Amino acid sequence: MNNQTTLLAPAPLLRDDLQRALSRSQIEPCSLSTFQRILLTTDGTVTDLLEAYSGEPIQLVKLSEEMVKLERDIFPMALDKGTDVLERKILLRGRISRKNYIYAESLLVLERLEESFRTELITTKTPIGKLWFEKKVQTFKEIIDSGKSPANELSSYFNIEPQSNMLFRTYCVLSNQKYTMMITEKFPESYFTKAF
Repeated sequence: MNNQTTLLAPAPLLRDDLQRALSRSQIEPCSLSTFQRILLTTDGTVTDLLEAYSGEPIQLVKLSEEMVKLERDIFPMALDKGTDVLERKILLRGRISRKNYIYAESLLVLERLEESFRTELITTKTPIGKLWFEKKVQTFKEIIDSGKSPANELSSYFNIEPQSNMLFRTYCVLSNQKYTMMITEKFPESYFTKAF
């Protein structure tokens, strides 16, 4: 009998699709803080996570919201150029601190959304994650990209330099077996590195 111990390879840190998305952008998951990793890979609602992390209610600030025609095909969602979508840009902000935590931009296919969900999405300032919960909408998030890029014009929302990096992830949301939206969430690389 051999007394040598066989060393096993370490288990992967993340699901294969998430690991691929991070490695394409050359982000090493181990270089991120625990909460940064959670934000980039979660299938949960970001608003709830931010409230738990920050200890304050999170409010949605709509920067813009308009119907547009797609200028290109969106292959992950099976959408053709010229399709009507709602383009929305928002901030998730602490209600007490007034600190902007996350910037998000979304493309929503309104005709694929249930009418009551669609109405509240357009007429209220309720974050999408809260609406999913309130309306009991079952969703699946398919992360298609993640990485880092300069803040550029977003820097003023976060009081950082334009050349400072923002971490981001882009995911498609499926509901009732249909792609209903594509969302990109961004936050400064300097955020969420330690407890408050």
